[in-house]
Formats: sequence, structure tokens, C-alpha cells
Amino acid sequence: MSERMKVQTTGDFADISIRVPAAQARRVCAVIENVLALLPGQEGGADADRLYTVEEVFPDMQPGDILRGSRYRQGLTQTQLAALIGVKPSHISEMEKGKRPIGKDMAKRLARALKASYKVFL
Repeated sequence: MSERMKVQTTGDFADISIRVPAAQARRVCAVIENVLALLPGQEGGADADRLYTVEEVFPDMQPGDILRGSRYRQGLTQTQLAALIGVKPSHISEMEKGKRPIGKDMAKRLARALKASYKVFL
């Protein structure tokens, strides 16, 4: 696990930091509040048992966003990832920007290099 993903604990509490698109911050906070309401001893609201899909929380999420996040999580530059999977760095850039589609074969190559399921890139 990379250093930025480690959970810091103090007594009975853990500090968790996540980075989300600013436009989705309120929606993410609402989801977290609903999850916390499910904890024992907490009063749940009307939606306490509701499950949220990734699409509901991040309706504008595209495969390129997932690619960029996965690459960042592995600490790779576009150039490094391109060398790992045998493509030009510009192809990685175009996929991240949504200008180049990510087909099944490319998704599998990316998945091997980024230690992820290929399905997240489709």
C-alpha cells in the first residue's frame, strides 16, 4: 500500500483522507454519512439500508478517469505505463482524456500492468 493510502489511528479514531472531484464532494459526504449511520448505536435515517452504485455517486466517471486513478495509485507516469504495455505515451493520454476508446484487449493489458480487473476499464 502506498504511503498516502495508509490509515492513521489515534485512540479509538482513524483519519481517512480521500480525494474526490469537487463537484461530487457533497454526494460523497452523504454516502459516508449514510454508511456511518449503519454503525451500532447510531440512528439510521430513512435511507439507512440503501446501497449506492458507483454511477450514482460519480455519474460523470469515465474509463479514462479510472485509468488515470489506477496509474496514479501505482505511482506510474503515462510514459512508464506506455512502456509496460507497449504503446505510445500519447495513447495513454488519449485514453485518459476519453479521446481513444479502451477495448477489451487493451483493458486486459492495462489491468495486468496496473494490478486491477480489466472490467474496470471498459
